[in-house]
Amino acid sequence: MSTVIHREVSVVADRSVGWAAVVRDPIVIAGVVTVALVVVGELVSPGFAGWGQIVNMLRVASFLGVVAAGQTIVILSGGGGIDLSVGKVATFAAIVGSRIMQGDDAGVAAGIVVPLLVCAVIGLVNGLGVTMLRIPPFVMTLGMTGVVHGLIMVYTNGRADGRAAPALTTLVNGKIVLGLPGVLFLWVAIAILVTWLLRRTTFGWRLFAVGANTQAAELSGVPVRRTVILAYVAGSVFAGLGGLLLVGYTESVMLNLADDYTMPAIAAVIIGGTLAAGGVGGYLGTAVGAVTLTVLTSLLTTLNIGSAWRTIVNGVVLVALLSFYGRQKRLRA
Repeated sequence: MSTVIHREVSVVADRSVGWAAVVRDPIVIAGVVTVALVVVGELVSPGFAGWGQIVNMLRVASFLGVVAAGQTIVILSGGGGIDLSVGKVATFAAIVGSRIMQGDDAGVAAGIVVPLLVCAVIGLVNGLGVTMLRIPPFVMTLGMTGVVHGLIMVYTNGRADGRAAPALTTLVNGKIVLGLPGVLFLWVAIAILVTWLLRRTTFGWRLFAVGANTQAAELSGVPVRRTVILAYVAGSVFAGLGGLLLVGYTESVMLNLADDYTMPAIAAVIIGGTLAAGGVGGYLGTAVGAVTLTVLTSLLTTLNIGSAWRTIVNGVVLVALLSFYGRQKRLRA
């Protein structure tokens, strides 16, 4: 009898631990917060939770989600890895792409490939600066922000005049399947690709190893420098892709089109459960974090909250979520 009781107690304890882990999971918490924000939005502004509004919020979240995909890879690489240049890089890609396209589908292929190649070179320089010159990522990417801004001014002479190709605009704004814009399907494809890259490829395994313990990874034969460089290249390429999708949404380009995406991209990664120190996390959480931030911003806009207060509220929500995760010890490790 005592053995049976002991087993039942053990099963109950295991279930309790399992449920506790689920409740504390950052992805679950971010998802619950998102649903709560949608409910609050519907209560204060009927129609906020309408199908059309939800689809539009997901479309806007996809731009942040794509930019944050690269930021996830960079942060996972560890060593204080962070890319503060993604906003400017995304803007530069949008400017280059729109100038090549000039509102003509004939230039859509070159208008996508060329900017992404430019972004890859920028990411390569970031990676080399961090690994070969041993410049701290914060300093290196902050400096690169200034460099890219200068390149934008030289390239445009202070005037952005390009336009997105109709095909790109249709992908982002048109209803492709089931009344949904094509950019959402593209985002799902990117999410699957990034998750596969992180979990099922040699690069992904090496990235987690380097992020968790650089010295141990190097002693195990992992090419640390190459892995980190590739992480920064990927970060810039995804930033560029996000910028191109954003210009497809706006149809025309501005000199500061995606500048404000840097901090939200970092916030989405952290909200989604990726460890700031690297080595722990994934893209699914980042995608959910991007949706959370977008819904929050949409709600604050609906409430006519000023931009300054929106920034404050975003910061408070970020701190509150991190505190609720119960992950402080790991974040300080």
